[in-house]
Amino acid sequence: MVSSPQVDEFQKPPARKSLLTRLAQIPWTWRITIGYLSVMLFLPLAAMFLKASTESPANFWRIATSPIALSAYDVTFTTALAAALFNGVFGTLIAWVLVRYDFPLKRLFDASVDLPFALPTSVAGLTLATIYSNNGWIGSLVAPFGIKIAFTRLGVFVAMTFISLPFVVRTVQPVLIEMDKDIEEAAWSLGASEFQTFRRVVLPPLFPSILTGVALGFSRAVGEYGSTVIIASNTPFKDLIAPVLIFQRLEQYDYSGATVIGVVLLLISLVMLLGINLLQAWGKRYG
Repeated sequence: MVSSPQVDEFQKPPARKSLLTRLAQIPWTWRITIGYLSVMLFLPLAAMFLKASTESPANFWRIATSPIALSAYDVTFTTALAAALFNGVFGTLIAWVLVRYDFPLKRLFDASVDLPFALPTSVAGLTLATIYSNNGWIGSLVAPFGIKIAFTRLGVFVAMTFISLPFVVRTVQPVLIEMDKDIEEAAWSLGASEFQTFRRVVLPPLFPSILTGVALGFSRAVGEYGSTVIIASNTPFKDLIAPVLIFQRLEQYDYSGATVIGVVLLLISLVMLLGINLLQAWGKRYG
């Protein structure tokens, strides 16, 4: 007769085999997805946090809250948010014109919206700096009024607006295409004005897509480096953005300091994107 301990030992391997079987039954799509995200996203982020953790809490706080870092955060996030909101208005207007109106060279105008996607950021920065400088086509027009665009914080705003514009247009455009125009005509027949129709009929279904475009544009603007480093003077406490500050720290072989600022930049971006996503979810539910 077999004793109970022998029965327990005999039953353990099938349990282990069952666990391995379950792991082996994970679809290949899941395995590829997890592996790709681990290599391209999770591991680099973990390495950055581990590098930043080599600094003591006191030194981490000192670097993260230094006056030049706080100024760079302000320039980066405030300007990026302003550019994203600016594009939220004018990007929606551009999408509206491209969808609702037919005009000559419409396809050319539609394709030109994607130009910031294809244009190298350094080329974009060089072009913007040339046009908006005091001797440029646009800069020379506003210079007599004491307005300087290139090599100022306003130039950073222009660069961020340029590279984030397509996100709003391309997220709003499909929603406008699918929107039934008969609903607007019904509102007009009931006596609603064009503004009332837009605010109560058109805007609610558009609002979530506008927020999505604003969030994507904001994310793109926060991480922009190539164009802003050319059109800005990169002067501390003036128009120095956080990505340029990180690069300056790397040039000084201050890898820990650059990593600390990168971690803070990442955390602030995640918090702001979470807030925008919550606002987007609220807009879908109550819009």
